[in-house]
Amino acid sequence: MLQRTPSLTEQTKSYIKARILNDEFENGRIPSETILADQLQVSRTTIRDALSRLENEGAIYRKQGAGTFVNEPGLQIKSRLDEIWSYEAMLEAHGYTPSVRLLSVNVEDADEETAVSLNLAPTDQVLVVKKLFLEDEEPVILTHNIIPVNLLAGEYSDEALLQPVYEFLWGNGRQRLSYYLSEIIPIIVSDELSGILHIPPQTPLITFSEIGYNSDNQPILKSKSGFRDDLVRLRLIRRRQ
Repeated sequence: MLQRTPSLTEQTKSYIKARILNDEFENGRIPSETILADQLQVSRTTIRDALSRLENEGAIYRKQGAGTFVNEPGLQIKSRLDEIWSYEAMLEAHGYTPSVRLLSVNVEDADEETAVSLNLAPTDQVLVVKKLFLEDEEPVILTHNIIPVNLLAGEYSDEALLQPVYEFLWGNGRQRLSYYLSEIIPIIVSDELSGILHIPPQTPLITFSEIGYNSDNQPILKSKSGFRDDLVRLRLIRRRQ
């Protein structure tokens, strides 16, 4: 029987998703809500909510009058672009065993663009953290996070900086990252990036340029991440409304 913490619906969704990935449903057909509710000893409402989340992810689809089925193309999506996840979890979803390397940590005066993005004065200082995410010794993702110093409380360790940035913000500033405003921008790899990511210069690279906001809609983070698309593929499902 499933426990009711932290989220019964999320546990139910994870349980069904695991069974999908293990190919446990004959002919890809998901049992009825009543059967699943009986198996998991939860309400049909919980099952319905869990299935709705899986459908939204693209893992299943519903065919009126026929039932609910596994959506094989949707299973190719390892990480959803409309959710905040750690890059460690993203790499694990791609079948990797990730590690994180801290490249540099500096406190600097905010430049004009950063000051405007984060509602800072030009003289305000920011913490600039560069991290590299690897599979074995092969670099996969490079991140560049900029955090206003005035949001942070006291000292912080390298160990804390190696955490996902949303955990660092909460643990060291009680700032909860609520959402990102993101732009997907292709760039051409410079000689410096080439050496860090182990790819040839002039290679096209997909990057996320993002501003992170707290629950009060205040900017608390500026971030840029570059992905090696030969190792990590970013996919999404686009639906016709």
